[in-house]
Amino acid sequence: MNVSWKDSIYLQREALARMLRAPLARLAEGCAPAWGQCDALDDVLRAHAASVPHCSLLYCVGTDGIQVSNSVAPTGLIPGQFGSDRSQRPYMKEPVPVWGFLLSDAYIGQKDHRPSLTALQAVTRGGGTLGYVGANFDLRNLPVLAALYDEPEDWRQVKGDPAIRGTVFQQCRVESPLDRNLEQALSILEELLTLRGVFQCQVHFSSSVATIWTVDDPFRYRLLDHEALSDPDICLVYPPRAYPADAAIPQQAIARILSMLSVLRLTDPTIYLRVASINLFNGMVSATFSCDGSHYMPHAEFLQKDASFWF
Repeated sequence: MNVSWKDSIYLQREALARMLRAPLARLAEGCAPAWGQCDALDDVLRAHAASVPHCSLLYCVGTDGIQVSNSVAPTGLIPGQFGSDRSQRPYMKEPVPVWGFLLSDAYIGQKDHRPSLTALQAVTRGGGTLGYVGANFDLRNLPVLAALYDEPEDWRQVKGDPAIRGTVFQQCRVESPLDRNLEQALSILEELLTLRGVFQCQVHFSSSVATIWTVDDPFRYRLLDHEALSDPDICLVYPPRAYPADAAIPQQAIARILSMLSVLRLTDPTIYLRVASINLFNGMVSATFSCDGSHYMPHAEFLQKDASFWF
């Protein structure tokens, strides 16, 4: 089963909560007897700071969000923080669960403007809540404990610029240099995708350029302009490579996909393809039309649709 980015966030937060809850609970127990005494709370925070992993700042706040201690950073005590008003910070506006521990949603930090999150642990005495121990975390310092999510394989349609959609029937496709040599250009791209190690290409039909990524140098893209796309010699620049065994798109399907892209580009003068991409490992084809609407779909589903579906 594919894990969405939202599922991945939930699993990451769940793992972080398990890691942080116990040390913060022990810290809160140590703060309860010292509550109301700033110097005593500062001492407790300093004594327990190392026990809260990856923490960038520790402090105590009352239920009203007013800080009742100074702050403790990994470098030591930060004086002058007593009385600071944290009531309007995002984490103070989230309800703390009945079990007394909250791991806030991520937010942009007020001082460093970095993605951050805060854990709050209730400090209790005699059955009542005195306030909270707050622990701030810079997301850069937190370990990633959940697996990287997989991009979903469902057909997704994304609307583009409303200004473009509103004037789509007032425009007409203007033949680009790539259009004039489209059959040969797509044959070159087929060679690169199936035999020359290119695993992703993005074709900008209107501007007559293709962006490609290769398995030999996957972190850098290369641009092929219409001159390169009209010269089969460009294939000599890229060494022969076996078609990836773990590619999600079968080798024999590449020519059919490219042929369908040609149809979508040339069939209708008003609704026409502007940009398309193919990724062998995602198994996906994307298509952005003159109305600025984009489709992301599995290659097999893309090949099931003929021109009558689109036009």
